[in-house]
Amino acid sequence: MHIIVIGSGMLGLSTADNLVMSGIDVTLVDSRDLGAGTSGTSFAWTNANGKLDPAYHELNIAGMEEHSRLANTLPGPRTYHRSGGLQMAGAHQAPQLEEKIARLTELDYPSELISADHVGEIAGDISVPKGIELIAHFPSEGYVLTGQLLRNLRASAVGHGAKLIRGTVTEVDEGCAQVEVHLGDGRVLSADRVVLATGRWTQALAQASGFDTPMNDEIGRGSAVTGLLGYVRTNSTRVRAVVHTPELNLRPGEDGTIVVQALDLNPRIDPAVPPAAEGPVANVMAERFTAVTNESTPDLIDLRVSYRSLPADGFTIAGFAAGRSRTYCLVTHSGITLGPLLGRLAAEELVADSQQDLLESFRPTRFENATSTAGGVNLPLLLGDQ
Repeated sequence: MHIIVIGSGMLGLSTADNLVMSGIDVTLVDSRDLGAGTSGTSFAWTNANGKLDPAYHELNIAGMEEHSRLANTLPGPRTYHRSGGLQMAGAHQAPQLEEKIARLTELDYPSELISADHVGEIAGDISVPKGIELIAHFPSEGYVLTGQLLRNLRASAVGHGAKLIRGTVTEVDEGCAQVEVHLGDGRVLSADRVVLATGRWTQALAQASGFDTPMNDEIGRGSAVTGLLGYVRTNSTRVRAVVHTPELNLRPGEDGTIVVQALDLNPRIDPAVPPAAEGPVANVMAERFTAVTNESTPDLIDLRVSYRSLPADGFTIAGFAAGRSRTYCLVTHSGITLGPLLGRLAAEELVADSQQDLLESFRPTRFENATSTAGGVNLPLLLGDQ
């Protein structure tokens, strides 16, 4: 069997690696550099912290467990760190955090309240900001060094025989004996199955191919898709865990960086006019970083506009486009937490023509009778949102 995987982000590479490990002939197609899509601009926090839907919570729990398994089997530098996560709430947010802890405790999701004295031993050089009334610790959570994981997955997939092709896919045509993938330069690739793992570009390619995969794909100021990440270089501050405070989120990054995020700034971000490294947005982030770490203001914060791959109803899409389709759609806004799991489950369904129970609530066919689902996901602004 020959399968073409379109997209070399977290989902595409994970699927391709699992397919070639199962003996499948795999061609991986992408027009962009590794990590140039959503995977490369993710806060990369592994969790099932705010997943209220039971099936989605269960899927994310399994995704966290899959990261632990993959960390022990995938060659290359270690990229998954089960560091634990902290959330600090002021008076306004404390009731919501208490409610979250109670809900997660009922679900046997590890969570506990801790005192400010324990923050340093968990998270490193983090100071508790003024006005914090409640601090929650979620020991099973962690983070991923996304760039290195993508490199590890690609090396594994290619090492086991996957073929890489650079090109822009314009259409997937199922009206032939084999599925045909048309590229913008006129080339046509043929395969038995196609996996669509194209993130926020999924809806446009699906529509060009004759089927629909509804997405929240409006990129602009104030959209639920658009956000911002900052990358701080410092020699004096070490962060060891994922930390959420009312004004700034932090986690360890690659090459000694600290990744920062200020959710309340996201509505200001216009991708057409990205914020400057020395502009007002960077200054606000620097001030907040100083308040949380007690470090002198960093010389420079590298800012990157980030985008979420967001299905119309907010939930993962995993499965064949419709009926007897030979195009398998795979898209989620929990791509870092779920990427390794979804890649394995999708590969198992494609290879064995099976149905994985964990994916039954997330088939793309759920949209067939929906009147309107687009726009139903809010901009993440609250403590612990993503």
